[in-house]
Amino acid sequence: MDTGQGRAIADVWGEGALFAFSGVDGPTDVASGFVATLGARPLDLLFHTPCQWRLRVRPSDGDIEIVLLTSDVALGRVGAEACRLVWTAWHTLAGAGPVSLEVALEGLNGRRLPAAAEAVVDADGGRAALALVRPGERWALSYGHSVAEARARAQGGLGADLQAETDARLAWRERVAHLADPRRDRFLRKCLGVMKVNALAPEGANRRLWSTPDRVPHRHMWLWDSVFHSLAMNLVDPAAAWSFLAAVLDRQRADGMVPHMMPAHEPCSAITQPPLLAWGVWENYQRTGDRDALRWALPRLEAYLDWNLEHRDRNGNGLLEWHVQGDPRCRSGESGMDNSPRFDRGEALDAVDFSSFQAQDMECVAAIAAVLGAAATAARWRQRAEASRRRLFGTLWRDGFYYDCDLEGRPTGVKAVSGFLPLLLPGVPADHVAALVRQLDNPATFAAPFPVPSVSLDDPAFSTDMWRGPTWANLNYAVILGLRRQGQRTVADRLAALTLEHVARHFEASGVLFEFFDARDEVPPQACARKGPCAGQYDLRRKVDSIRDYHWTAAVAACLLLES
Repeated sequence: MDTGQGRAIADVWGEGALFAFSGVDGPTDVASGFVATLGARPLDLLFHTPCQWRLRVRPSDGDIEIVLLTSDVALGRVGAEACRLVWTAWHTLAGAGPVSLEVALEGLNGRRLPAAAEAVVDADGGRAALALVRPGERWALSYGHSVAEARARAQGGLGADLQAETDARLAWRERVAHLADPRRDRFLRKCLGVMKVNALAPEGANRRLWSTPDRVPHRHMWLWDSVFHSLAMNLVDPAAAWSFLAAVLDRQRADGMVPHMMPAHEPCSAITQPPLLAWGVWENYQRTGDRDALRWALPRLEAYLDWNLEHRDRNGNGLLEWHVQGDPRCRSGESGMDNSPRFDRGEALDAVDFSSFQAQDMECVAAIAAVLGAAATAARWRQRAEASRRRLFGTLWRDGFYYDCDLEGRPTGVKAVSGFLPLLLPGVPADHVAALVRQLDNPATFAAPFPVPSVSLDDPAFSTDMWRGPTWANLNYAVILGLRRQGQRTVADRLAALTLEHVARHFEASGVLFEFFDARDEVPPQACARKGPCAGQYDLRRKVDSIRDYHWTAAVAACLLLES
């Protein structure tokens, strides 16, 4: 069986891994929900159309051995015979294998449609249909807005050149050179697959190639997620990385606010998210040198940061406060740390992370303006950034750590990973850096088996529930960058190695890249709580637990692999 590649790619079949056509290869249709996740058995797929259906591919005897697996191609063997699944378009999945394979669609309501000559099912109340066609060793499953369209697309899939389609789907990953270590290379190829499958083509109000945290269940575009996605995409396709960022800025409101969630076909949310866009634009410029992109972005970035300063500093002290709401499971979705103990009191706080990210973005806007020759603009933002840093270093530093403070200046006492984010900024006092490094080395607080926990290990609220203890790869990456900027290379390298080792180990055990991880490394990611106890089995209809094939986990792991 010719794969078109000289090396194996990530071949760990894992329940819940994403399997779909990518926007880097052509048009996509997020509204359809025609995206699959891997089932518990090889070549079984669950399709997330409004009425979910499962594609079953089963041998009459024995098991299917997976030979090669990516987010859009699966190659396997049944004994000596080959079998294959490959996406030929966003709406068509083509397959081939011995006639002894059983191929059927099963509804989650128990309905079953074997693929004899043809099976057509109304998938969405008459608005869409699925067609499964199998005349022999070939089969195709297609989505259409009518039975006729689904049937025609399936017939087209039967005639596709599957080797050519396989080569086309795999080609994008070959933009990145293979790593010498086979284990690390397999891990990298998995990361690239997750990055690829979560890139979507222009659709609805999203007018450019854009990214999502995960095709299911999130499926929309999110502010700070998109920036982390762009950092890794810079290393593969800088033009695509720019598109991820510009797509977010396209959705900016007239008053400068950038929403935290931007669906393609629905209104945007009414809250914002961590300000990282100027950093993302600046990092992309380091790869492209595109001053036209900077000229387009600069006024939008200024308006965005001005909105934060005007609307998120109610006590006027130059430190910013997240919007906090009443839902105890998500008191501050705006911060991105939805259920962190930082917000348990339900009150506005001068926030370490908001103020740090804003100061970093102001520095980046100053750098962008300087490149464009706008000296006065650069000076204004540089002065603002410096003033913000002085307030942060002076006001939020208490007893050897950076704490959120209430609007009267009283610290919350909650030690959270956000307390390390000032390391991203220039001018951090040397004694502050030393104290933060001691916290990272302290087994009672942040030196967890899988650091950095989202809250200190000795916090009374510590658990495996999202931001109440677990480790998140995106903030690990921010802490690593901050340590490097403060000259703490040894500490940064140790944290980078631990992050890669733990994420890779869980990938090898489960076949997926998780949203977050138990910092104590006692509970597997799929068993961690997520805004309530784990459901105990993978079923997104019942409850969303730690999300699988999460984009920023893949992105920052790819950055660490390619930067090491």
